[in-house]
Amino acid sequence: MKHSEAAEKFISDNERTNWHDKALWFVRAKRDIAIKQVAEWEELRALASQIKAHVMSNLDVLLEQFEANAIKNGIHVHWAKDAEEHNNHVLNILKEHRVKSLVKSKSMLTEECHLNPFLEKNGIEVIDTDLGERIIQFRNEPPSHIVLPAIHLTKEEVGETFHTHLGIEKGISDPKILTDIARAHLREKFLSADAAMTGVNFGIADTGGFVVCTNEGNTDMGVHLSQVHIASMGIEKIIPRQEDLGVFTRLLARSATGQPVTTYTSHYLTAQSGQVIHLIIVDNGRSKQLGRADYVKSLFCIRCGACMNTCPVYRRSGGYSYSYGIPGPIGSILAPGANPKEHSSMPFASTLCGSCTDVCPVKIDIHQQLYSWRQDLTEDKKTSSSKRLIMKMMGIVLAYPKLYRFSGITARWFLGFSPRFLIYNKLNLWGKQRELPSVPTESFRDWYSKNRRANL
Repeated sequence: MKHSEAAEKFISDNERTNWHDKALWFVRAKRDIAIKQVAEWEELRALASQIKAHVMSNLDVLLEQFEANAIKNGIHVHWAKDAEEHNNHVLNILKEHRVKSLVKSKSMLTEECHLNPFLEKNGIEVIDTDLGERIIQFRNEPPSHIVLPAIHLTKEEVGETFHTHLGIEKGISDPKILTDIARAHLREKFLSADAAMTGVNFGIADTGGFVVCTNEGNTDMGVHLSQVHIASMGIEKIIPRQEDLGVFTRLLARSATGQPVTTYTSHYLTAQSGQVIHLIIVDNGRSKQLGRADYVKSLFCIRCGACMNTCPVYRRSGGYSYSYGIPGPIGSILAPGANPKEHSSMPFASTLCGSCTDVCPVKIDIHQQLYSWRQDLTEDKKTSSSKRLIMKMMGIVLAYPKLYRFSGITARWFLGFSPRFLIYNKLNLWGKQRELPSVPTESFRDWYSKNRRANL
């Protein structure tokens, strides 16, 4: 489904659209307050971007260094070229250890690989332990935001979900009560699980360790109570040195939620006594993106979600209006790389205002990449034929000054004298919620020529 079609469903609920917009802008405003408390914020952004550029230029060497050090630490390292191979690695590990129940902390990579339904089809119980993730798992929905997965739901909807799946009293909507209920429910799952699975925020090449950043403590709870720890890491999550970590942890939480740092920054270097750690390093199209000069900086992303919180289109159209697992501006430059035809509408779901680029902690030129994808998708005929025809016609009009001036005269006459029904109809989607501006009596060119002569 095209973004515009899916967005229409979301914005049909005007009340939800408005509070979704306000909730995300509130997070964006917290980010703005937090960064003002760091005098060297722009220097940190520039340094993080330079570190990521170095990583992408030396990714093969750093990955091999990371693997060698991780193995020295006793970690079992697996490589996966795509989602299928990743999922099979996970299943084989679980079978080897006779695991029937898995507790999982939030990981956009496992969402990208559609791991949950794969494991469930193979008889494994999968419990998402992040509160937002557990809520949407109950509802059989994907996350609508990479940091705030249930941001699209009201507290009343969460209460109704818990009533249906946990049997609580109908009508409970107090956030604290709902959180306490979820905590008690998840505590039982932690205690009975056979294995734990996490994502990876940062893999450190010179130590072979990896770091997971959370706010709820569910990652540590799952890992410490399980004999098997499986971690999934995209190849782009590598940083060269332990000392580089501080740069990114100072940027991550402030950009994501306006916090100075995540509540838990968990370091995993070697397995505790009696435990085994399996680390799966995943490509799944990242190497292909690495080879695209115009889009390689998209691999700098540290999944903070700041671009979503600031994007006027995302805030008012919701995460489910995007056809890719990662929504918003960053998803709109990752998705066409994965499947240009299926996700061809996503780069057009932007005003190109540049706010996403302004807030990105690693200085990804997001709006420029969105513009580049529009050009590439159109040239490759991945966009609709009607869109290509309209753009071709506009290109012809804009290429010939006389034709452009004639079109302006014609448009002013049509808008000024045509009956309303000819202008405001189902063909004019822009006019469904807006009045067109009043028609000027003359063009800027005519005004300028007349006044220029008058001033000479």
